[in-house]
Amino acid sequence: MASIVFDQVCVDFPIYNASARSLKKRLFQVATGGQIGADTNGRVVVRALENLSFSLKDGDRVALLGHNGAGKSTLLRLLSGVYEPSSGRAVVKGEIGSLIDIGFGIDAESSGRENIYLRGALLGLTRAEITKKLDEIIEFSELGDFIDMPTRTYSAGMHLRLAFSVSTVIRPEILLMDEWLSVGDEGFKVRAEKRLNELVESTRILVIATHSRALVAHTCNRAIWLEHGRVKMDGSPDEVTSAYFGPPEPE
Repeated sequence: MASIVFDQVCVDFPIYNASARSLKKRLFQVATGGQIGADTNGRVVVRALENLSFSLKDGDRVALLGHNGAGKSTLLRLLSGVYEPSSGRAVVKGEIGSLIDIGFGIDAESSGRENIYLRGALLGLTRAEITKKLDEIIEFSELGDFIDMPTRTYSAGMHLRLAFSVSTVIRPEILLMDEWLSVGDEGFKVRAEKRLNELVESTRILVIATHSRALVAHTCNRAIWLEHGRVKMDGSPDEVTSAYFGPPEPE
């Protein structure tokens, strides 16, 4: 059983050179993201997430809505373990898989085959697990003999196919996504869409940040609207999207 429980969770980022920053930049941060304040030591801090309290369980498919800077990516990185709460309690039970920054860890001088092991290791797979899935990854990527060439010789589309093929071989209990992935030419997109849907169906909890009303309606059973690092609304997809995007247009 997978679960996520947040109780009054906050995330603060200290700004050590705050005195050198212009008022314009500071006001821009307030307008587009967290709130500026000071900690107990008098340091300037940006509060990216404030007093988040919610719980997720098996079967939840949650959309994170909000403007750029509202805290969606910070929340995803908190869930994935990149950040720790500054205060409050965050309890995550279940194996986590992340499809955020799927190209992270790809080395330009290494071959596609070597990068499969590099990227797989970043996803938490052992060398033996990667070897077991190696043929499947190579076949799905459709890279052919290029799999043994340095990735600096790849086109942008080939890079994406390699990264996607490795990243979607996992089957985690909790899946984190920053927008729905769409990669490659039309032929590959069909296969990628099928594989992504299979991955989502196999996971117990999905948390996806998105700006797509259609994706929320078709994929999710819950939506959380973040604004300035706080939960503004938490409810059904219909309720939250109607408040966030406005009433749906009549068909």
